[in-house]
Amino acid sequence: MPVPETRPTDRSAARLSGLDPVELTRQLIRCPSVTPAEGGALTLLAKVLGDLGFTCHRLPFSEPGYADVDNLYAHIGGAGRQFCFAGHTDVVPVGDAAAWSVDPFAADLVDGRVIGRGAVDMKGAIACFVAAAADVLAQHGNDVGGGIGLLITGDEEAEAVNGTRKMLDWLTARGEIPDACLVGEPTSNKALADMVKIGRRGSLTGALTVTGTQGHTAYPHLADNPLHHLVAMLDVLVAETLDDGTEHFSPSSLQLTSIDVGNGAGNVIPARATAAFNIRFNDKHSGASLEDWLRQRLDAAIDPSRGAAYELNVRVSGDSFLCPPGPLSDLICDAAARVTGRRPALGTTGGTSDARFIKDYCPVAELGLLNATAHKVDEQVAVADLRDLHAIYRAVLEGYFSL
Repeated sequence: MPVPETRPTDRSAARLSGLDPVELTRQLIRCPSVTPAEGGALTLLAKVLGDLGFTCHRLPFSEPGYADVDNLYAHIGGAGRQFCFAGHTDVVPVGDAAAWSVDPFAADLVDGRVIGRGAVDMKGAIACFVAAAADVLAQHGNDVGGGIGLLITGDEEAEAVNGTRKMLDWLTARGEIPDACLVGEPTSNKALADMVKIGRRGSLTGALTVTGTQGHTAYPHLADNPLHHLVAMLDVLVAETLDDGTEHFSPSSLQLTSIDVGNGAGNVIPARATAAFNIRFNDKHSGASLEDWLRQRLDAAIDPSRGAAYELNVRVSGDSFLCPPGPLSDLICDAAARVTGRRPALGTTGGTSDARFIKDYCPVAELGLLNATAHKVDEQVAVADLRDLHAIYRAVLEGYFSL
């Protein structure tokens, strides 16, 4: 799926549709869609996409114990190859609003940069893809030899229960699974499009609680200090190297995130102590194999002779996955190279994304804006990067449909 070399560079091409990705980014930021609130962002997208001729489906999902979430699926075109863009309009909270230099939801334009929550993660990328699709449709009409879809969730920054996974189930029931998918997460590190993600590490979060016997610090022989057991057990976990990495993945890493006792007295040996940790793991492991690894080492490290015991709770938000380099990643890299003059690296770094669900249905890769300010105070994106990402996405669509 190479991008046709006979076409002029899209960096300087006029916006055929008149839809400006910068202004659409600003409009989306002004929708305060702090997860799981819809905040008007999906309503705005449905209006814009509907005006372009897309058929739009609002997909609210519910599940006991989780917040209700609204989602959007939009599609245009007919039979043939189906290309999908996936993203999310929900954003993380702004934190200390007083620490921002501007109103986090005003989308102010300052020195060539749009500042606001969600600018890079990931309303800017959504706006760029919508504008790119609009340009392709304006130039070639609705019959591009296939279909273009947008799978937009409001649940990526939260539990990811009532979002992409259920939307994919809905598409499966309708027989509308795409043939390829591009996720617009902020994958760029130092310059726009310097990395395309072709996989992600897995993530396991663990809570280790050790129970001992409470007592007076002056009479330790009458107690069993759970902290002593906990420290020894944690030392075993952090002392061992999980692996040295693989061809496409960096080494797996176990990081302690907290140790909690809740003991306000300096002369009391507590009865319980809890530690939390997170493992980001590569394709040498699965969540299940890592849980077995943890329990084997914890069983060997604790001394139960005086009644001490432990409880381990594990939550795996996603196993590692890899979509090997191939036609989709080549297509995206070719498009990025045409616009930026440099070819992206292929990587698997960063946190989890909804690509972990999509990869079970079709080939998937990720390309988006710079990630340096994601989730931070004064999250921001350069106008120039929005223009170039719009051009890259347009070139991807033209290359995919050989337009």
